[in-house]
Amino acid sequence: MRIIKTKTYEEMSAIAAGIIGGQVLLKPNCVLGLATGSSPIGAYKDLVKSYEDGILDFSEVRTVNLDEYCGLDDTNPNSYRYFMNDHLFDHVNIDKANTHVPNGHADDLEEEAVRYESFIQSLGGIDLQLLGIGHNGHIGFNEPTDNFPATVHTVQLTESTINANSRLFERREDVPTQAITMGIGTIMKAKKILLIAGPDKAEIVEKACFGKVTPEVPASVLQLHPDVTVILSAEK
Repeated sequence: MRIIKTKTYEEMSAIAAGIIGGQVLLKPNCVLGLATGSSPIGAYKDLVKSYEDGILDFSEVRTVNLDEYCGLDDTNPNSYRYFMNDHLFDHVNIDKANTHVPNGHADDLEEEAVRYESFIQSLGGIDLQLLGIGHNGHIGFNEPTDNFPATVHTVQLTESTINANSRLFERREDVPTQAITMGIGTIMKAKKILLIAGPDKAEIVEKACFGKVTPEVPASVLQLHPDVTVILSAEK
């Protein structure tokens, strides 16, 4: 595990974008596992800039997102599909048909979970998976529990996660209580993993990187992966 400490959010974002961009340059048709939330916004902005400057070409890139809220369709501004379009996909030359987010609005969520897992594996797996981390150690929407979920699945969100995400909604009661997410096993199959986090996550990152490997701190499982880079920012 490689840990990089940066002084600012901008520096963290630039390094993260450099690693992601390097993967695109190395393998133009790579499979990127992408994340949402406030942490990756700066990195996505830098990736857009690299595209506009003619450095990066996303025309062959394929993407799979970690997760999606249940009950929100693609047009909802709080859906993760909307987030990805708004912050990245609408601003680079990626083929939208090659961008994939779990369908949290599917009639049968269990069937959708099986489909999405199978689809990720049909791509040959993920070359680089971008992650954030929750205050309780969740990655994707894999909440603390007594086991490491192996594959894509639906999950009941904890009160702490709902509270943390409520800032993005007009009312707390509008926050979905369920999500569909890649499992820990799915994430761990990625060839490379990149986790980024701000100063408010320093305590949980330390626990995840140096504490006991336990499903009670889902991100701790990353200690067992052969190629993980963690980038921390000292400032938001």
